[in-house]
Amino acid sequence: MFYRLVFLSCLLSITCASWAVPYLPKSDAEILEQLPFKPNDPAMREIRELRSAVAAEPENLARAIKLARRYFEQAAAQGDPRFIGYAQATLKPWWDLPQPPPEVLVMRATLIQYRHDFEGALTDLQRAIERQPAEPRAWSLRAVIHVVQADYDESRRDCAKLAPLTEQLIAVACVAFIDGLTGHARQSHDALRAALANTSDATDEQRVWTLTRLAELAWRLNEPKQAEQYFKDALGFGIIDGFLLAAYADFLLDYERPQEVITLLKDWTRSDPLLLRLTLAEQAVKSKGLSEHRAALLDRYAAARMRGDTTHEQEESRFCLQVLKQPEDALRLAISNWRVQREPRDARVLLEAAAALHRVEAAQPVLDWMSKTNIEDWYLRRVAEQLTGPRKS
Repeated sequence: MFYRLVFLSCLLSITCASWAVPYLPKSDAEILEQLPFKPNDPAMREIRELRSAVAAEPENLARAIKLARRYFEQAAAQGDPRFIGYAQATLKPWWDLPQPPPEVLVMRATLIQYRHDFEGALTDLQRAIERQPAEPRAWSLRAVIHVVQADYDESRRDCAKLAPLTEQLIAVACVAFIDGLTGHARQSHDALRAALANTSDATDEQRVWTLTRLAELAWRLNEPKQAEQYFKDALGFGIIDGFLLAAYADFLLDYERPQEVITLLKDWTRSDPLLLRLTLAEQAVKSKGLSEHRAALLDRYAAARMRGDTTHEQEESRFCLQVLKQPEDALRLAISNWRVQREPRDARVLLEAAAALHRVEAAQPVLDWMSKTNIEDWYLRRVAEQLTGPRKS
């Protein structure tokens, strides 16, 4: 069921929200591109069937919602923003109604948070909850958005509302995700691992998400062997998952294994975040593909700025610092990004840019966040110490 995946897939989409802002077709007849629907891909086969059903009966809300959800799942898995545009177009008959049905409000919130309209998404979710307070999709997405905004108390309240409405693994994951950012990484890891072990009917998608979270927790705790095993276990399911690929690529880059990143991501050049990681790896080994991919990213970021798209700032900051060697631009972008979303990757790019310029004051919002949350992350602590010196015991 979709609600079992909302908490998981929304986390993926927000965390990787630097996938470009989607283009919305101007009319139903406009053909943007023929998507590579593989005949034997069950997910794409279901989308094809749903598209035909919706085309035959465009006012059928249940079918339209189902198709929009499937599009969103593909966007979250592949990092392809076109699917968000397709989902929005599917909901066109209800999108601008003064009082959309609650399920449309939740789906609209799911789509607009993808492009960082978090306040708009929270407004839609509040309206949906007022009409359907026992809607797990709404509570799970609220929890995720509040985490991204570093409002952990509010996110815990959302998790408490979600718990009786969903299964144990999702309830535990909701709280564990917050604990992992607020000084309880070991407890978060152990609770999440136990919940996964005790859930015999977890879907493959749930297992991939949980293993990825476990890998990140072990990575932050500086346990690379355990982290890598989790990553490999997750990859072993063979599920297309852009966030998993990005996280594992970052892990490999941190441990100076760029050639493995190139092998992992060589076929993912259409995804901006994955192309960035591929470019970083190519830079490390002076690969012949570096020049082409560097130019492609320059073009894509420039095009995003022309559209007024700011969802790319975290990734572009990293690109400016590590590829272009432009720390001033990197810091500007990282500061702007931190105003919108405040997760470990956002903290990292700001700390790195500030450290490159020896600008302690620029990193102060992140340093304050680290002190308040007591986040356990060996890399963030190391960069912070480069700026401020070792913490006093």
